[in-house]
Amino acid sequence: MRKKLKHILKDRRGFSFPLVVAVALALVLILCGISEYLRLCIIASGVRDAVQSAIVATVTDNYSNVYYGVREGYSGGYRPSGSSWVGSVSTGDIYGRLDRNLGLKNENGAHVKEAGGAEKFKISGLSVTIQNAPLAPSNPANSPAFAADATIQLEVPVSFGGKTLSPMHATLKVRAKYMPVF
Repeated sequence: MRKKLKHILKDRRGFSFPLVVAVALALVLILCGISEYLRLCIIASGVRDAVQSAIVATVTDNYSNVYYGVREGYSGGYRPSGSSWVGSVSTGDIYGRLDRNLGLKNENGAHVKEAGGAEKFKISGLSVTIQNAPLAPSNPANSPAFAADATIQLEVPVSFGGKTLSPMHATLKVRAKYMPVF
């Protein structure tokens, strides 16, 4: 097979022309597939970064609630209420931050990014869980810290060769944790 291929490529009568065209077309198809895969990775990475930025901003917005706990040696989100402490955390407006940062539109419960009249990607199903640090733990060094976990569903339309394929679905998970510097 290898000798036959060498013979075809070295032939000067033009028999190798269709083979070269077929190899060039195969390379173009492979490069198109790779570029589509990279596009999906870039979109997923950008959305994950935007969600992480929004969740970090939410944790930062809880700073005033966490401040009292930091003064006592741990980072719980509590505020004084009379003679006791009550939990005080907020999930913030993560969708609002994502809409502003990514330029999303709210359509039927999903937040959609459009470019040139076509849907670029869609996010939905945001779930935020805030883990409050325990109040006055016996061992603050080993107690869990104030943290926020976010999970969001990403849907990106996929097209290849002028045809629309089934969209890519991904679940993006992001975690932000409060760490006092001082």
